[in-house]
Amino acid sequence: MNSPRIVLAGLSGGTGKTIVTLGLCRAFKNMGRAVKPFKKGPDYIDARWLGLASGLYATNLDPFLMSNDKLKALFLEKGQGADISIVEGNRGLFDGKDVDGSCSTAELARIIKAPVILTIDCTKMTRTVAAIVAGCKAFEDGFDLAGVILNRTAGERHRNILRNSIEAYTDIPVLGMLPKLKENPIPERHMGLVSNTEYDAVDHSLDTLGKMAQDCIDLDTVFGIATAAETDLVADNSAWDGIELVSEEKPVIGVVRDEALWFYYEENLEALRKAGAEVREVSLFAAEPWPEIDGLYLGGGFPETLAKEISENVSIRKHVHDLAQSGLPVFAECGGFMYLGRDVEYKGQIYPMSGVLSLSTRLCPRPQGLGYTSGKIVHENVFFPVGTDVIGHEFHYSLCVKNEEDDPKYALDMDRGRGMADGHDGLLSNNVYAGYNHIHALGVPCWAGNFVRAAERFKRGKTG
Repeated sequence: MNSPRIVLAGLSGGTGKTIVTLGLCRAFKNMGRAVKPFKKGPDYIDARWLGLASGLYATNLDPFLMSNDKLKALFLEKGQGADISIVEGNRGLFDGKDVDGSCSTAELARIIKAPVILTIDCTKMTRTVAAIVAGCKAFEDGFDLAGVILNRTAGERHRNILRNSIEAYTDIPVLGMLPKLKENPIPERHMGLVSNTEYDAVDHSLDTLGKMAQDCIDLDTVFGIATAAETDLVADNSAWDGIELVSEEKPVIGVVRDEALWFYYEENLEALRKAGAEVREVSLFAAEPWPEIDGLYLGGGFPETLAKEISENVSIRKHVHDLAQSGLPVFAECGGFMYLGRDVEYKGQIYPMSGVLSLSTRLCPRPQGLGYTSGKIVHENVFFPVGTDVIGHEFHYSLCVKNEEDDPKYALDMDRGRGMADGHDGLLSNNVYAGYNHIHALGVPCWAGNFVRAAERFKRGKTG
């Protein structure tokens, strides 16, 4: 299938590849191109910004979270009809989960047969840049290093030395050279870029980056590289294998999507719909109890930054508590799990939450869980059969500091990752499953159907 595509990579985090990718997405969009953005790895924040820059929501691709064939199928499905698909990598080009570079950006590029454009931070560097480019080209086989974009260049003389060095010692073209910026056009926080909901000048910043890309990058050559990508990319099966319609009754699953909780993979919501659910967005800031729902999904986010406002909405806190007590199936990840506790401590203040679970969480100055996760389901629950292998990821600064649940049962025993407590995650209470682990529906395909079946049973119970 013809699918014009490029992968934007860096030598490490913080090299400016997100800024470059956002600039390319907005520049091509402003030129009238249909741009489909993708983000490598488990990431919600950069993906949100990529969607804003391009006008189409970003899809996450990751060789750890899904099989190679599902990854290819998802890429082909979501990129269909786009003039160009732009994939932003994560960390360094060859950085993966082990010394072999498994699940790296380079591996992703090989899987989808995409040419790679490398972003290099050239701060206090001249001729060495040629050695870096030559080394990256030679380090691994099977991927196409199609060009480089030089970031944080100091001036015309600096740029000339950089370009001449690369051209003298390699055959890799320099596609663009960006100047040092006085400040980041998009502010950052402890988990990366701030959310667009916390920043007023979204379009202005993205247009600034688009203009910079248009002025400093050879967009025609970049587009030519994308259109020259191999056309024989095929997937043997659907991305949605294992996810099928299980209910004709359209149970309603409420998804909390607001300024506090918004970390969701669109494919998770799509999987629930494919399994037969109606997905209805609800908010922790609603003025009155939500319309009837048959299940509840609370994703991650930044509930701590709005903890005061959340705690003041007593009616919704009580509403969620009562729904959970009534047996509603509730699936909560990270920030959603924090909301289900009794309280959250943030910057020395304690804020009441819904009290569904008898535990407390506290925000810490350093990450308490970070990276890919894997484990096995060891306790019965409505979402995963016992024995199910669960893969996912965690990234949280909060810590469960007090758990007074009577005889707490954790559904997930983790062989990789920290979870809530010493490698345990997925705290169970009634039909609640809550923890720090985030899943991707394509990597754990039984989740969607089981969630919808549980919601259907709850719906039938209400109607007698």
